Amino acid sequence: MANKIDIKTVDEVAHLARLEFTDSAKEEILNDMNRMLGFIDKLNELNTDNIEPLIYMTNEKNILRDDIPEITLTQKEALKNAPKKDSDYFKAPKVIDQNN
Repeated sequence: MANKIDIKTVDEVAHLARLEFTDSAKEEILNDMNRMLGFIDKLNELNTDNIEPLIYMTNEKNILRDDIPEITLTQKEALKNAPKKDSDYFKAPKVIDQNN
């Protein structure tokens, strides 16, 4: 294996992802990450000369329907069961504090 993951790298990745792990969980993650690298090394052993790059998984074409606008739900029907609303809009709690 070209590179091996160590606990320091696991800590750095956890910090970047804003995650916290126990020491035993770190050991499991370390083992899993090293197994992934081992798998990639195994794939690197394959001879891929004269192999065309795979762009799509199948030769099937995606057939889409025509996009025809239509009114399926009126504004009044959409607001009918809303827990909080005014005459035209849904009301939701504030999620962003602009004072920061």
